Amino acid sequence: MSLSKETLMEMYLRMNHARIFEEKVAYFFSRGMVHGTTHLSVGQEASGVASCMALEDGDLASLTHRGHSQAVGFGLDINKMMAELLGKETGYCKGKGGSMHIADIHNGNLGANGIVGGGYCISVGAALTQQYQKTGKLVLCFAGDGSANEGTFHEALNLASVWKLPVIFFIENNLYGMSTPISKHMNITDIADRAKAYGIPGIIVDGNDPIEIYETVSKAAEGVRSGKGPVLIESKTYRWLGHSKSDAQAYRTKDEVQQWKEKDPIARLKKFMLENKIATAEEIEDVEKQARTNMEKAVEFASDSPEPPVESVTEDVYA
Repeated sequence: MSLSKETLMEMYLRMNHARIFEEKVAYFFSRGMVHGTTHLSVGQEASGVASCMALEDGDLASLTHRGHSQAVGFGLDINKMMAELLGKETGYCKGKGGSMHIADIHNGNLGANGIVGGGYCISVGAALTQQYQKTGKLVLCFAGDGSANEGTFHEALNLASVWKLPVIFFIENNLYGMSTPISKHMNITDIADRAKAYGIPGIIVDGNDPIEIYETVSKAAEGVRSGKGPVLIESKTYRWLGHSKSDAQAYRTKDEVQQWKEKDPIARLKKFMLENKIATAEEIEDVEKQARTNMEKAVEFASDSPEPPVESVTEDVYA
């Protein structure tokens, strides 16, 4: 598969959006402007963005608690995302959801989820709907490595396999479930091996290589759409920052983090485009400037947006 210059440049823009968005969020959190907690995916931008960009219009996705890059990759409005994190009425959930619950149901984003493994069964239900209604669409179900030990993981894969549902289970393996290395809670090296138990393909991708991710998800999607059933993709990546803002990161060394920073997916895509003469240094710099400008506008939009009115506190509570 040969990705067009337009696709690669858009991918680079979204990955920069994701990185800068989270840098802004980290700053706002440190100033007490973001309430609750937030889980950042700095270093995982290729995994979240490229996988979503491989989807077709009308496809659906469910996100994780570490879902900002995934949301940006899916094409969500960074203005509404920023407003949501700052608790403003113009946010995706009217400022009531915050970092872990950004959703845009009407456009196929089934929402981020604060429950580990919470998206598995939602995705399977949505995939069943696509199959029943013969829409030709699929569901991309994001999950973290720690969630692969949840009962929902096994239940979802089993049912999706039996019914050959159009769903791609996309595991972002960043090596740690909170502070616990994967070697301490799994007796296997590759989560993708668990696909064998359910008779479905299990694929491993370099989670810091956006082109490999895009091509892998695109190819997997062809089989899923044709009725062959679900696929499990394990994206091996790494989060540069802690699990959450309260994480002292005593469980890993600075050398380990630095080694992964040298695999920066954004720098990797930039190098690829330059070396293959897909874009000039000036064109790439323009994209970087555009990303920074867009994010400043998002911050301005969110800052100028109104707080939710007190009388709306009981709205959107019950279905």
